[in-house]
Amino acid sequence: MSNSPLALRRLALAVLAALTMSGCATYDGLSERQKGTATGAGIGAVTGAVIGSATGGRAGTGALIGGAIGAVAGNLWSKRMEDKRAAMERATAGTGIEVQRTADNQLKVNVPSDLSFDLNSVSLKPELRPVLEQFAQGLDTTMQVRIIGHTDSSGSDAINNPLSLQRAQTVRDFLSTHGVPAQRMAIEGRGSREPVAENTSEAGRARNRRVEILLSEPQA
Repeated sequence: MSNSPLALRRLALAVLAALTMSGCATYDGLSERQKGTATGAGIGAVTGAVIGSATGGRAGTGALIGGAIGAVAGNLWSKRMEDKRAAMERATAGTGIEVQRTADNQLKVNVPSDLSFDLNSVSLKPELRPVLEQFAQGLDTTMQVRIIGHTDSSGSDAINNPLSLQRAQTVRDFLSTHGVPAQRMAIEGRGSREPVAENTSEAGRARNRRVEILLSEPQA
């Protein structure tokens, strides 16, 4: 194969597309953090090889440098975030609460209505308290928390919008009493504007009545 800059650029584009679509490997047995590192390293290596060759350097050296840089860039999901995700999954196993890593490297905890609030209520259900206590454990003062309240489409916006915000406030206040700095928490109430299910059945409405808690690390 030719080592010309044009040929290497074409190779980089092809490999980059494959890495983006397939995740670079099967990743069986790897943690979320390891997956990010591996993908970043692969993309960085190809990019580094192209840069090294195009600028007159050795493609192999460029690949090594690019791989190291890519590994750091891909490892945006830190050990702290991975540890918190694992702890939350253990704490919520079998409850119906969803714990997941988002595409932008936040930890998202989705709490459905049967574990968060009674209909038209802003008081925490007892079942949610130990979950929030686990969430609060181990958070240092740099981590950012965003709490978003949602309702179903029953009732008007005049009712749903403040209700969703008040529920987010209740969660924030509870976390604050358990050591999470209030200045690190933001709250939103989105009423019924972002349903995750249809509102034509009780099961669907119950899914839409929820609280989402998102944890992220500060941007460098």
